[in-house]
Amino acid sequence: MTYRLIILWVFFSVQVAANEVHKGPIAIAIHGGAGTITQAALTPEQDAAYRAALEAALIAGYEELKTGQPGQVAVVKAIQLMEQSPLFNAGIGSVYTYDGVHELDASIMHGLTREAGAVAGVTNIKSPIAAALAVMESSPHVLLTGKGAEVFAQQQGLTVVDNSYFNTDRRRRALQRAKQHLDQQTSMQQLFSINAEYKFGTVGVVVLDSEGNLVAGTSTGGMTAKRYGRVGDSPIIGAGTFADNSSCAVSATGHGEYFIRYNVAADICARMQYQKLSLAEASDVVINQVLKDAGGDGGVVAVDFAGNVAMPFNTEGMYRASIDSAGVKVIAIYREE
Repeated sequence: MTYRLIILWVFFSVQVAANEVHKGPIAIAIHGGAGTITQAALTPEQDAAYRAALEAALIAGYEELKTGQPGQVAVVKAIQLMEQSPLFNAGIGSVYTYDGVHELDASIMHGLTREAGAVAGVTNIKSPIAAALAVMESSPHVLLTGKGAEVFAQQQGLTVVDNSYFNTDRRRRALQRAKQHLDQQTSMQQLFSINAEYKFGTVGVVVLDSEGNLVAGTSTGGMTAKRYGRVGDSPIIGAGTFADNSSCAVSATGHGEYFIRYNVAADICARMQYQKLSLAEASDVVINQVLKDAGGDGGVVAVDFAGNVAMPFNTEGMYRASIDSAGVKVIAIYREE
């Protein structure tokens, strides 16, 4: 082989290696909230709109995984699309607090390093999930709240918006209905039983990337008419978000107080690791037995180290979509799907 051919061969080999994508299995699952979601509750147009939004986020995240991008890139990409949609309770379309403003929460966790980042009670960060990623990657902390989180986000160059950016008429009407009930001496617990829209709508994404890493992320506007700086499970690592490469990645949606008290996301992964249950078995036990028996409503999306997907919920419906390691795609809303 001549010197020129050797140089060309070396150059070609380097280029192939640089462009090669690791061929490990990939998988993704997303949710857009759980609750009283039935075919009777949605018009055909609303049904189609939710399915289109779910599919857009699903495909956006999956395409990142296909090109070999790290799992956190895919998670943030998919969640940001849902944060930008008024259909979901995250970003634009977030619910109002009792005082008529928006307080948003988000978190992300990486299953290889067990690193995590979260923000809670933020009011002017355009993409809370981007802020959570910045906390994970650029700070020594896990959870930042309120004004401090907002100052940190600005220092990281994240986009800041006026709180009105998150406004929608739909959520304002929901607040008005909630306050009418509360003015009639209805307790917050009674309010939630009257209409599930007051407590559901969180978005979340879990992935297995081509390097075998599991990543989970969650973003929410919280509960309608919440007061006193209430924070739910979404920014709490172990409750609403958890990832561990030895077991699974989980993102939750539902009545956050129960998910916190029962450490739902981490419990699912622990049951896989210590009881040797499958992903389907572990997630079903926690959601449809432990949580349900305690009176907690909601569901999760989860993916394990092999690319299996589980999306159990104990409500009438959950906006959900997935592509597992075999390439099987699911987009569903109602329990019977």
